[in-house]
Order: sequence, then C-alpha cells, then structure tokens
Amino acid sequence: MSLPNCPECDSDLIYEDGTLLVCPMCAHEWTIQDTQPVSDEAPIIRDAVGNELTDGDAVTIIKDLKVKGSSTPLKVGTKVKSIRLLHDAPDDHDIDCKIDGFGQMKLKSSVVKKA
Repeated sequence: MSLPNCPECDSDLIYEDGTLLVCPMCAHEWTIQDTQPVSDEAPIIRDAVGNELTDGDAVTIIKDLKVKGSSTPLKVGTKVKSIRLLHDAPDDHDIDCKIDGFGQMKLKSSVVKKA
C-alpha cells in the first residue's frame, strides 16, 4: 500500500505509527480517514420499492405501525403529504412528516412507498 504525501509539506517520506500517518519532515500527524475525499452530495433515500424520495413528496404507509403513546396504530394506506428527508438521522428514521390525526412524526423509508 502506498501512503499519500503529507498534506502540509507534500513530503513523500511518510510512515505509519499505529493508526496515524506521520511526516518526519514537518511532524504533521493525520489519519487515513482524513485523506479520503469527502462527498458533499447527500445520500439517496429510497422507499420500500426502490423509488427515490425527495423533500415535499407524498408517501403511503405500507404496513400497520404501532405508535408509542397512542392506542391506535397507523393503518396501511395512510397518506402522508409533504415529507422532509433527514439525511443524518442516527436511528434510521429518515423521514420527518406531519400526519393528520397523529401530529409530528418520524418514519423509516422502508415502511412507505411514493404516492
């Protein structure tokens, strides 16, 4: 594996020290992840059937969902309008929406299809 040049001084005399890369010329230390290109493009979020979702789309729920704090579940076929996508959701709930009769809610894209 060839190591990248130093981002500070462009030296090619780089060595690995555990998980760090070190430049002996300028003493700069960094990790391999720091040298990976970062994509500014947000990941594509798809519904249960593979359709690409975008902000403002209308979706339909494809299975009954139990709702915490409510005795009635969300039924199959419930239509949700004007969704907002959450690209950095830590818990896979990547759709933010407002559902009539239930209020503000987060859904997983795997339980909806584009209407």
